Amino acid sequence: MSFTPIEPDAPIWDAFVEARGGHILQTAAWGAHKRRFGWSDRLVALARDGQIAAGALLLVRRLPLRLGALAYVPRGPLVDWDDEAAVQALVAALDSAARKQGAVALKLEPDVPDISAMQSRLLALGFRPSAHAIQPPRTIVIDITGSEQDILARMNQGTRRKVRTPERKDVNVREGGPADLASFNAMMQTTGARNTFGVHSPEYFNTAYELFAPHNQVVLLMASHAGRDIAGIMVFAVGRRAWYLYGASSDEERSRMPTYGLQWAAIQWARARGCTEYDLWGIPDTDEADLEAHFESRSDGLWGVYGFKRGFGGQVVRAVGPWDRVYAPLRYRVYALAAAARTGD
Repeated sequence: MSFTPIEPDAPIWDAFVEARGGHILQTAAWGAHKRRFGWSDRLVALARDGQIAAGALLLVRRLPLRLGALAYVPRGPLVDWDDEAAVQALVAALDSAARKQGAVALKLEPDVPDISAMQSRLLALGFRPSAHAIQPPRTIVIDITGSEQDILARMNQGTRRKVRTPERKDVNVREGGPADLASFNAMMQTTGARNTFGVHSPEYFNTAYELFAPHNQVVLLMASHAGRDIAGIMVFAVGRRAWYLYGASSDEERSRMPTYGLQWAAIQWARARGCTEYDLWGIPDTDEADLEAHFESRSDGLWGVYGFKRGFGGQVVRAVGPWDRVYAPLRYRVYALAAAARTGD
């Protein structure tokens, strides 16, 4: 059965993403967001019998040193990986779009489990595993079905106690709006300085909120004590899944555990809009035994947040990670070496 290339508008594409259980990073709004920060975006889609059958949000970024560009599909593509014809047609369409942009490679980070069958499938399609991940491959996903008591019961005892601490210590958690973004951004800068990692500009977070809020796909939750904001988080949702992408806190009143109260409020928000999974988004990319053996002694990179996230009773899961389809081997090698230098690999 043949496929027809189409260029869907944003509402039609996003309906397809939601129907397929797709990731927030495959929405049209995410493409619009990245467009404002140095990427170009395109929806590459194939129709069959008048309906979208497969597709991807394709992002393209120019590389330095006249290397060309990198084409990138974040947490995609959206395709039935068992449908050989659809997979082949979509890869061909992505190839064509990437090559027209002068890409040295097409990077996929599929939103599928890291199993040997999927690795073999990607190898057969001409992709190679990459050492350069743009999104964290490993995360913790919380089952938020059942009652609130069921969810609390799945947490460890310490986290369950800390979730209740903010209310006892006069912390107010509210749903914020555009007027709260300045406070959130100020705390984000404080968080970055405290934990010695780089953070996006205020415009980055402001734009994300601006683009997703009209579709009820983001919530900004703020925690305050005695009229002063002490923490905030930004959580996104599509269909049955929610993702905790950004969090910030001040250096004040940390003993009141505001971040735990915020996570509990975010879980309640996600449940109210019909979500069944809550993704804590990003932990160190190592197996669970290693995580448990070293999380108390390490604070570098994502290790600093693993100890916090592990207590919420979720499951450690790993996506298949980054895979590259190389078009220009020599220029790709320069790009790969530069990417490794930036990440310290």
